[in-house]
Amino acid sequence: MNFTLKTWTQSDYDNLLLYIHELADKKYQIFNQRLLPNVNNVIGVRMPLLQKIAIQIVKGNWKEYLTYVNDQYYEETMLKGLVITKVKIDLLEHFELIAEFVPCINNWAVCDSFCAGLKIAKEYPDKVFDFIKPYLLSDNEYNIRFAVVLILFYYINDEYIDTILSLMENIHQDGYYVKMAVAWCISMCYVKYEEKTISFLKHSSLDDFTYNRALQKISESNQVSRDKKAEIRKMKQT
Repeated sequence: MNFTLKTWTQSDYDNLLLYIHELADKKYQIFNQRLLPNVNNVIGVRMPLLQKIAIQIVKGNWKEYLTYVNDQYYEETMLKGLVITKVKIDLLEHFELIAEFVPCINNWAVCDSFCAGLKIAKEYPDKVFDFIKPYLLSDNEYNIRFAVVLILFYYINDEYIDTILSLMENIHQDGYYVKMAVAWCISMCYVKYEEKTISFLKHSSLDDFTYNRALQKISESNQVSRDKKAEIRKMKQT
């Protein structure tokens, strides 16, 4: 089926949902649900298939499509996010769409896939960075993870590294997926800026869980030598 439509009706959207169900892979559904605790609305459609549908939707009347999405299923939310990342529109309009979508994020997979697709962070790094910083001050676990993951995908560079490490240290939300994102971000900082990150870790006020998870992620990286991994393991806090 092709979903490059000039107009969308409820019937068209119902057909889209029916098609998504037809694409379901039971084994993948079970696999995905294991990775997504507390997410009970997974149909089981692989990401390349959702990407293909998103590309079709963006070529048509994607704005009208968005009016019908109700986030009943995990794949619906994922697809909506993919569409928003792919549209070519004015930056401020894009910010409006992102701001509307972020509250729909309720799991790490939708969050991280959405962030990975937001190439506008490459085109407008300063403006996007200013846009996402307030999310770091949120009380919502996935609002913060959204900002942290976007940062680790697009902002670990000479211009932002010092700011990033400072921001990571000042995140104090207790959500598991926040702490894991911060640890992931710090590990990525280590890969590119080893000395700065080691100095940061030695003097940071990170909680023990986040600190130790950062060390774990560094030691698991294929980009870190065996000797460096041994040094990192010695830094573990007990």
